[in-house]
Amino acid sequence: MSIMDNYRRTSHTKFDIKLHFVWITKYRKPFLVGTIATRVRDLVRQVCTEFEVEILKGHVSKDHVHLYVSCPPHVSPSNLMQRIKGRSSRRLLSDFAEIRKACWGRHVWARGFFVASSGNVTDEIVREYIEKQDVPQQDDNFKVGDGN
Repeated sequence: MSIMDNYRRTSHTKFDIKLHFVWITKYRKPFLVGTIATRVRDLVRQVCTEFEVEILKGHVSKDHVHLYVSCPPHVSPSNLMQRIKGRSSRRLLSDFAEIRKACWGRHVWARGFFVASSGNVTDEIVREYIEKQDVPQQDDNFKVGDGN
């Protein structure tokens, strides 16, 4: 079994893109509990399924959500978050009167989010791999091969 066996694939791409997201409720209001928390989890799962994003781990806390995913290369982090936060906000506001009272102005989530990439290969390994390519010409840190 090679390391390549752990990569996901689409019809023309092999990839291993893992992202860690965190986003918070508006004013860090602690209303993500019970059936509301379960509903958030279900809505996140729906969006991820539609985008072919594999959820590796997730956690809904009372005022924020952590999500660790394997993401295809055609899905941008900002687009994924826009869809998750947008859909969940609309559905939560329509399903739960207590959220409408707590979050005036039709916003469930605070602006923005945190995202960081994660993986098995360090920056140093990537630099070393590129550095060791059989390429004679060099211009700063961006090499050009001679075609041999």
